[in-house]
Amino acid sequence: MAAVAPTLELERALGGRVIGLDEVGRGALAGPVAVGACLVGTELTQFPAGVRDSKLLTPKRRLALAEQIPQCAPCAVGMAEPGEIDELGITRALALAAKRVLAGLGEEALRGVDAILLDGSHDWLSAYGGSLPAPVTVRPKADRDCLSVAAASVVAKVARDELMVTLAARHPHYAWESNKGYGSAVHRQAILEHGVSEQHRVSWNLGGAAAPVAAAVEVAEGDEAVSQEPSAVAYPGAGQEEGTLW
Repeated sequence: MAAVAPTLELERALGGRVIGLDEVGRGALAGPVAVGACLVGTELTQFPAGVRDSKLLTPKRRLALAEQIPQCAPCAVGMAEPGEIDELGITRALALAAKRVLAGLGEEALRGVDAILLDGSHDWLSAYGGSLPAPVTVRPKADRDCLSVAAASVVAKVARDELMVTLAARHPHYAWESNKGYGSAVHRQAILEHGVSEQHRVSWNLGGAAAPVAAAVEVAEGDEAVSQEPSAVAYPGAGQEEGTLW
């Protein structure tokens, strides 16, 4: 059965000027969590054909769309690094990444936004995101059904995957170029043999003696489950002021 094509039906019902958000990397053992954003408005007249939830696309197709989507609508990606995930917990780290991605869209883009649209059933952004430019609407399967969120999932997935490939060259034991930091058998065995790096979420259950007390790990969002100093890694949005920017 062919994948359902996402539409702007919900975005138009919410007022027309909507920021779709989607997260990638929630369930990984290593690397940042990323939140992508795509702002659609009433002025939107064209969009790349074939935009879908990133999990339904091949890597080649995702990459092509990630280059095309920003030509039609403002997009950004914000990340929270592993140390922030360990310190704050995954839900608050998601909110931090979301604050960074909203700031990355810019003050001008945020003016007059009618709604922020989140995939899923839990509004983690209103709970921990502080002052926001618009009310939050949560919709299960929004990454499948809503064009703004599907587009956000694509740009976030590509940005995080590319970062994990870069990090894999610095830490070749863990095979991040293929597992993207998720708990594949190869990754877990490498942790047992080589220990953890600064890119691992050390508060999580990483297996063996490598990790301290395990944190509550939420289920991955369906992505693949299969030394340089930390300062050398540039996470989009990291280091920005986290106050109200709108």
